[in-house]
Amino acid sequence: MKLFAVFVCTLLSYCCAAQHYNNFKVSVYCRAYEVRQMGDTNNYLKPLWNEISRQLKVDKVYLETHRDLIVVNQDTLNIAKKFFKDRGIEVAGGITLTISEPNRFQTFCYSNPDDRKWIKHLSEYTAKNFDEFILDDFFFTNCKDDGAIKDKGDRRWTQYRLSLMTEAAKSLIVDPAKAANPKVKVIVKYPNWYEHFAGMGFNLETEPKIFDGVYTGTETRDAVTSAQHLQPYLGYNIIRYYENIAPGKNGGGWVDPFASNYADRYAEQLWITLFAKAREQTLFDFRSITRPIAATDRAAWQGQHTSFDYDEMMQPQNYNGGAPARPTTIARFAGYTFEKIDKFLGALGNPVGIKSYKPYHSVGEDFLQNFLGMIGLPMDMRPEFPAEDSIILLTEEAKFDDKIVDKIKKQLTDGKTVVITSGLLKNIQDKLNDIVELRYTDRKAIVQDYTAGTFHLIHADKPVLIPQINYITNDSWEIVSGISGDNGWPILHTADYSKGHLYILTIPDNFSDLYNLPVEALNKIRQVLGGELNVQIEGPSKISLYVYDNNTFIAESFLDTETVVKAVTPTSFNTITDMNSGAVINSELRKPGFSYTEKNLSAKNVYTFTLKPHSFRVFKIK
Repeated sequence: MKLFAVFVCTLLSYCCAAQHYNNFKVSVYCRAYEVRQMGDTNNYLKPLWNEISRQLKVDKVYLETHRDLIVVNQDTLNIAKKFFKDRGIEVAGGITLTISEPNRFQTFCYSNPDDRKWIKHLSEYTAKNFDEFILDDFFFTNCKDDGAIKDKGDRRWTQYRLSLMTEAAKSLIVDPAKAANPKVKVIVKYPNWYEHFAGMGFNLETEPKIFDGVYTGTETRDAVTSAQHLQPYLGYNIIRYYENIAPGKNGGGWVDPFASNYADRYAEQLWITLFAKAREQTLFDFRSITRPIAATDRAAWQGQHTSFDYDEMMQPQNYNGGAPARPTTIARFAGYTFEKIDKFLGALGNPVGIKSYKPYHSVGEDFLQNFLGMIGLPMDMRPEFPAEDSIILLTEEAKFDDKIVDKIKKQLTDGKTVVITSGLLKNIQDKLNDIVELRYTDRKAIVQDYTAGTFHLIHADKPVLIPQINYITNDSWEIVSGISGDNGWPILHTADYSKGHLYILTIPDNFSDLYNLPVEALNKIRQVLGGELNVQIEGPSKISLYVYDNNTFIAESFLDTETVVKAVTPTSFNTITDMNSGAVINSELRKPGFSYTEKNLSAKNVYTFTLKPHSFRVFKIK
């Protein structure tokens, strides 16, 4: 009988494992609000889980022990843990360190003795229940009570909080957890608003060395209506950034369905996370993915066989082994998306991109790299200066490195290319004079016409406000210019120094105005910044490019209409093959033009293809 029981358990585990996706794990996070109800297995937990698991393959759940001063009792945790383990689901813990989320995400005061004692207790309690737990989003502090003000002293809030939270990570979270359970792994999940972390105490320099791992918030929601206005590309860029901060320790990406005005927007967040090669995808949360599917989830462009095909997604499905049934909740949005991505993800290499230096705790031109990603520039943000690369991008954030001008000069004397933004120029222009005399003025211009290497005037649909940059004629040169009336100013500018090339990219006052630049201007910018990649794209904005080190790439459209796009490669390649359909696209040879901006360029091969609305295509270059 014992042998039979072991056989049955093994068979059940095998059946569960057989459902798992090949290239990533899928987890569901369960808030304390829901976990505290899981003691009622028959009326609450079982029916909800059956509906989720019918539509989605799940490897793991995170059971939260605390949020908003709610603590799940031991008896309920025991029931919930057993329920999931009996079904072959991996179980981990979670803690959200909020006093009240609805009250502007009220956090604990880490200088308050009572709060410190409570946090330490929560860490010990959770570690006793799980061999792994994760801190959701809120391991920061916005406390400014009298005790914190006194404790801060003469320091800036940023300095104080960075130091305070580094100490708290070790003495209140990790050390007590490991004392309670030496096997426990403690993970800190960093949210999506990385530009402002230092001001709240999230310390990307020290904490990854203290915690056993990090996790990545890749939720971007709707860029217009959401408060942070995060661009969709952030879901890819932030995974790569945290991977560069903590190589091999970035556990995965984390997406919620909030503020997604249609099903495709939720799906986009999931697949962009996986394009970045996230090891695990966590769905927040148990309650949210049981939200019923609504008619409004079907986007206006559906019916064109887009990457997220709503009608195909709604076909009957049942992973629990029963009769297939039509999807009922948005868990199926995720399940359908994962199935599509899993088919090709393993054939992609390691992501590569344009190195962009963001020193620890730096601010300036907030989230700009994500806007650049939305115009077809694959980003690879780094916390250390990428001296080994032949082309690097430096935004205003690089001003936090007091040796940045020396480093720029070294790159140029080594024969490399440095691209700086107008925001960085504004901050270092006096120190940059030894390389080139440029002046970021206090004047602005509204431009709607452009030149891009020729004398032909290009008219754009919308006006753009740019800073006016002055330069010395014949000491540096305009590649792309913005024109207003009878005057013009650099959009992309270049200066030679020693054996290298310095470029200045003018950033509009409103970063989203980058999307209003004409195709010809965008193509010149892509040509320069993407010069060391095996592929660049040509076409309108809101087309993103993801490049991998095994000659594969993905082109993704965030536009509402079908769009014609071109890929450009060296002549050593002559076809691109759609890895999903098998369609082969042959190249057309493009010889360099005769203008001063093109005469030194090499010939290229060009491939033309279309992208459906809010869709992607995956290609192999041969």
